[in-house]
Amino acid sequence: QVQLVESGGGLVQPGGSLRLSCAASGVTLDYYAVAWFRQAPGMEREGVSCFSSFDGSTLYAESVKGRFTISRDNAKNTVYLQMNNLKPWDTAIYYCATDGPPSCTVVAGFPEHIFGSWGQGTQVTVSS
Repeated sequence: QVQLVESGGGLVQPGGSLRLSCAASGVTLDYYAVAWFRQAPGMEREGVSCFSSFDGSTLYAESVKGRFTISRDNAKNTVYLQMNNLKPWDTAIYYCATDGPPSCTVVAGFPEHIFGSWGQGTQVTVSS
């Protein structure tokens, strides 16, 4: 049984940083792309970043490019999302997802329907 557990969310001031973790069990992240999504109140869930196991390449939404970095620790079977220079509009519940193709580019924009397993989410609030 695949289980993804996100952690690291919290309340941070604008300009601050957080590092989210997505710890996996029941699946080896080496074999699958892993993505981060977020959903703000009243908004649809959107893709934030994706890490391809196929070649280690990464994708980012335009709104987070240059501020967020996705990475993977194979030994810990964990994927991270380092978020710097956070903005109020980054406030959302952040989810990690996997159990799909090995590459984020199999379908343009790594839509959520290509991932079969999801975590429960972690709240990120950016506010002064």
